[in-house]
This record gives sequence, structure tokens and C-alpha cells, in this order.
Amino acid sequence: MPNNLTISADIAASGMRAQAERLKVISQNMANADSVSDVPGGEPYRRQVVSFQNYVDQETGAQMVRVNKIQYDNSQFEKKYEPGNPGADANGYVLLPNVNPLIEMMDMKEAQRAYEANMNMMRTAREMSSATLDLLK
Repeated sequence: MPNNLTISADIAASGMRAQAERLKVISQNMANADSVSDVPGGEPYRRQVVSFQNYVDQETGAQMVRVNKIQYDNSQFEKKYEPGNPGADANGYVLLPNVNPLIEMMDMKEAQRAYEANMNMMRTAREMSSATLDLLK
């Protein structure tokens, strides 16, 4: 049976996994911020967002976190007049991705801070376990 410090580290690890997945999605959004369709009138890259879900680990009884789903942001695409673009519609407008790099950077910073907080929690749990073992020697 795991002890409380081990469970704390497991909880922090679940948070790190969830934030790592979020960072992956943010990276995809940033990489495709300028991706337009090459089909006339086609849709460009659509931003993705991550939602989290808590769950109870059956072995430890602890509240953990995981990615619930990755879904598309259904906000409107902006239009830009570029009649020479292969993705332009009959009126010469190209749909631009609904990715705002500023928002993605803010989300990235938030995910980074949450990841670091969970990493510090794991470090603290490991140090406390080590100190406990030293006392028992």
C-alpha cells in the first residue's frame, strides 16, 4: 500500500502529464497559426483546446487529473482579401486560422507554471521521504 508521500507524488505526476499534453496542443496551435487552406474557399487550421477531468485513482483513493478531451475552438475565422492566394474564395477572400498567438503564449505560460508547481511538489515529496528514511536509520 502506498504511503501519503508516494500518493502526493502520484497526484503531482498526473498534473504534469495533463499539462504536458496541454503544451503539446498549444504547440500545434502555434505551429499552424498561419496555415490556410490550399483549396478555394476551404477552412484553415482550427484551434484546439484542452479540457481536464478529475478522477479517483482506484488503488490509492486519491483525486487525480487527466485530459478529458481535446476539442476544436468553434470561434469564427477572420477573412483577408488575397485574390491571388490558392485558398481564396470566389470573392478573393481567404479564411485565416482562429489562432491568436498572444492567447497561445498566455496559455503556454500558465501550463508551464502549473507543470513547474507539480514538479516542485514531486521534489518536496521525494525530499520528505528521504528525510524520513534518514531518521529511521
